[in-house]
Amino acid sequence: MSTSTGTCPLITGALAAQEAAVAPATIRKWVQLGRLTPAGRQGRAQLFRLEDVFAAERGARGRPERTGAPHKRP
Repeated sequence: MSTSTGTCPLITGALAAQEAAVAPATIRKWVQLGRLTPAGRQGRAQLFRLEDVFAAERGARGRPERTGAPHKRP
């Protein structure tokens, strides 16, 4: 099985955790909670798109996606 689809490479849970600056257990928890969906498998390992990992990380930390406009506090 290939570890890439088109131009979006797939990464392991361990690398996903490293890129998102969280523990590997956090990646597994996001999958359990439905916040992150594996994009493939390599043997028993789940593979993820990096953009999906960052989206799950933003959602978990409560950060909205950047739109370029500054956020004003009341």
